Amino acid sequence: MAEEVLTERRGRVLLITLNRPEAMNSINTPLAQAMNAALEGLDNDPELTVGILTGAGKGFSAGMDLKAFAKEGPPKGFDHFIRNAAKKPLIAAVEGFALAGGLEIALACDLIVAADNARFGIPEVGVGLFAAGGAMLRLPQRVPYGLAMELALTGDPIPADEALQHRLIDRIAPKGTAVEVAMELAERIAKNAPLAVIASKQALRMQKGVTGDDFWDAQMPMIIDVFSSEDSKEGPAAFAQKRPPVWTGK
Repeated sequence: MAEEVLTERRGRVLLITLNRPEAMNSINTPLAQAMNAALEGLDNDPELTVGILTGAGKGFSAGMDLKAFAKEGPPKGFDHFIRNAAKKPLIAAVEGFALAGGLEIALACDLIVAADNARFGIPEVGVGLFAAGGAMLRLPQRVPYGLAMELALTGDPIPADEALQHRLIDRIAPKGTAVEVAMELAERIAKNAPLAVIASKQALRMQKGVTGDDFWDAQMPMIIDVFSSEDSKEGPAAFAQKRPPVWTGK
């Protein structure tokens, strides 16, 4: 039996591939749990700075495995992924389609790179469900409220060019090159100090819906950790010595 998720290290980048192409990378319990394990490995490895999440075969993911859902209910472990994803930056590289829970996987990532033939949608209403895996929270944070409502109520997908126009996605790539373009972006991130990258992600994510005072209070522990780190000394020293920094993540 094939592994549900494949991982490949590329320098400081971890490429994570959903590997159920015969089922359009639909999400069942083994796949959800394997995704969580891969992201735990990313977060716990000091030699990795950023992850890329993609799908094998013709598309990213068609969402929840409805056959498995009919027998077993929702995939165990998927809720953990949707709520937590990764502490480190995560880029979705989408070919073909990201639909239903597949779009919610992409929305749980920090950046989305998509091939120019990709389609995005939440068609759950057509099968008696609704997009309960984060789309109702995250879609309106990325696209206009009216577009989020239209996607939710009609179930109709939108193409990559429209998704880019409304900033649902962050980069568009020629068909078949989404991982390549995502890798270029990931390598730019991976050149930076690991602790500073994590803190930047956390600070941006936590600013939504909080007051200025709450934000400053919540940011203070990150300031202490990052500005007292070994990397905070290495960066200025490397700059002064006109050499590339050597980050330790400490």
